[in-house]
Amino acid sequence: MLFYDSALPAPNPRRVRIFLAEKHVRVPMAQISIPKAEHKSDAFLSVNALGQTPALAFDDGRVLTESVAICRYFEVLHPEPPMFGHGAHNIAEIDMWTRRIELRLMTPLSMVWQHTHPWTARIVRPQYTEFGESQRPRVRAAMAEFNSALDGRDWLDGERYTIADIVLLTTIDFATFVGVPMPEELTHLRAWHARVSTRPSAAA
Repeated sequence: MLFYDSALPAPNPRRVRIFLAEKHVRVPMAQISIPKAEHKSDAFLSVNALGQTPALAFDDGRVLTESVAICRYFEVLHPEPPMFGHGAHNIAEIDMWTRRIELRLMTPLSMVWQHTHPWTARIVRPQYTEFGESQRPRVRAAMAEFNSALDGRDWLDGERYTIADIVLLTTIDFATFVGVPMPEELTHLRAWHARVSTRPSAAA
């Protein structure tokens, strides 16, 4: 087994690193440099034809991609602590929050990243800068939604730290790198971010 990782600011591989740290699980890792475009090299494309990290390659040639799918794999192998929930309602609620983060926050943020950031200028051609800038209000609106959801809650599901919190943490931190930091007035979101950032796994 080999986990293909990429360093910060890449948010998706970091999800898996944090998840594994929470589970106290170690796996062999190989670094794929995004600034050096190693994720687009022939060698890595033979692992993941989409040219994206993370990827989890098995000794028999099978490969898992997509960060949450990789985390689900390790959840089955190492069920404690339960990071994907417990019981029908809690599991579904955590899935709901994870989907909202990816669709309502990460989707417009990725458009800002692709179409306005100098890092992506050599990859995304042409960059539609006006369109990318138009997505910034959508990112801030989504942050406000999560701010409201965290009113009176320590964690997104109201019970414990889960994969949903990991996905939100990595997305919020990536948004800061992209240039869309949390607005000062989102006090619940900012308090949550301070809380999750103190966990040892956040440094993974």
